[in-house]
Amino acid sequence: MYTIVHEFPHDLFKVREGPCVSLFMPTYTKAPDYKQNQIVFKNLVRDMEKSLLQKYPRRSHQYIIDTFKDMADDLELWSNISEGLAVFYARGETIVYCLSKPVKELIVVADSLHIKPLIENFQYADCYHALGINREEFTLFNGTRYCVNEVRLGKDIPNNIIDELGEDYSSAYISGRYGGANSEGTYHGHGDKSKLIAQDTEKFFRFVDKAVYDHYSKLTKFPLVLIALPEYQNVFREVSDNPYLLDEGINTNYNIFTVDKLNEEIWKVVEPIYKKKEEELLERFENSRSNDLASADLADIAKSSISNRIETLIVEQDRIIPGRVNKINGDIEEGMLDHPEFGDLLNDIVLLTIQNGGRIIVLPKEAMPEDTGLAAIYRY
Repeated sequence: MYTIVHEFPHDLFKVREGPCVSLFMPTYTKAPDYKQNQIVFKNLVRDMEKSLLQKYPRRSHQYIIDTFKDMADDLELWSNISEGLAVFYARGETIVYCLSKPVKELIVVADSLHIKPLIENFQYADCYHALGINREEFTLFNGTRYCVNEVRLGKDIPNNIIDELGEDYSSAYISGRYGGANSEGTYHGHGDKSKLIAQDTEKFFRFVDKAVYDHYSKLTKFPLVLIALPEYQNVFREVSDNPYLLDEGINTNYNIFTVDKLNEEIWKVVEPIYKKKEEELLERFENSRSNDLASADLADIAKSSISNRIETLIVEQDRIIPGRVNKINGDIEEGMLDHPEFGDLLNDIVLLTIQNGGRIIVLPKEAMPEDTGLAAIYRY
C-alpha cells in the first residue's frame, strides 16, 4: 500500500497530473503524547478527503482514501516514526518519509506534489545532529538554530551497551565471569576488569558510530556534534569513521542540560560553520549576479527553470506565493492557492530545478539576499 523511502529526490516528484496528495505532520515520540499521532493523521486525512472531492469531483478517489485510512491504523508505521512524517501520493503510488526534524501540519491536494518542507528536512542550511554519549548509553538529537529534539531511534537500534553487547557485558562485571552463558568462565582481577570495561566501551562506541552514520548522517549529511566527557571524546573520535563528525565538541555529560540550554551550547559550535557557508553562498551569488549569472527576479528564475539554467536555487523558508510556471514558455501564471490547477509558485520552480539536477538551499527570511522569496545562480 505504501513504501518507506530514504532517497531524495524521488522519481514520484516528477508527476504533473493530479490528484497528487502531500501530507506533512510533526510526530510525538514520548508517552503519552505519541498516542495523538494517529488522531492528528486521521484529521488530516479527513481534510484530504474534502479537498479531493472539491478539486477533482469527477474522479474516483476511493483508492487514495482507503490507502491513507489503512496507514492511520498501521501500528508498524507508527512504531517507527521519529520527529516528523511526510506522505506523498501520485498516480497510484504512495511513499513515506520518516523525518529527522519536525515539520508543520499541512495537507495539499493539487496537480503536483508539494515538497518544500521535505527539502528543508534534507537540505536546510542550519540543521545539525548532536550525539550525547557515555560508556553505557547514548542519545541522538537533531535541531536547527531555533530548536533541538531527541531523535526517536528505530526499534532495531539499541541505545545502551547492555542491549547491544548482551549478557556477557553485565555478567563480566557483576560476577567477574567473562564468557558465554554456557562456559565455565574466567575470573579476573581489578586490572583485567578495567581492561574489559575499556574493550566493551570501544565496541559500544564502534556500534554507535556505525548506527548513527548508516541511519542518519549518511542520509542527511548534517554536521555531528559530540557531547561527552573528555575521556569519552577521545575514545569515540579514535574509533569513528563518520566524516560529518565535527572536530569541536562539547566536553561534558550530555544529560545535565535542559533542552533550551542544550540547543544554546550546540549552536555555539555549529553557528560559525553555517555563518561561513551562508557568507560564501551569498558572496558567490553576488559575484555571479555581477556577471549576469544570477538573479532574484521571479520571472527570470521561472524561465530559467524551464531552460535548465539553474545550478543553485536559494529558497526562503516557509514562503508561499500562489501561482505556477507555464511549462511551455516559462511564464508565471497567477492563481489562487486552493485552485486545483495552481499551487505554490516557489514549489513549482523547486520541482523543476530538482528535475534538472539543480541544488536547493533553504534559508530563513533574514538570510535571503533579496525579498522576492527566491535567488538563483545559473549554469550559463
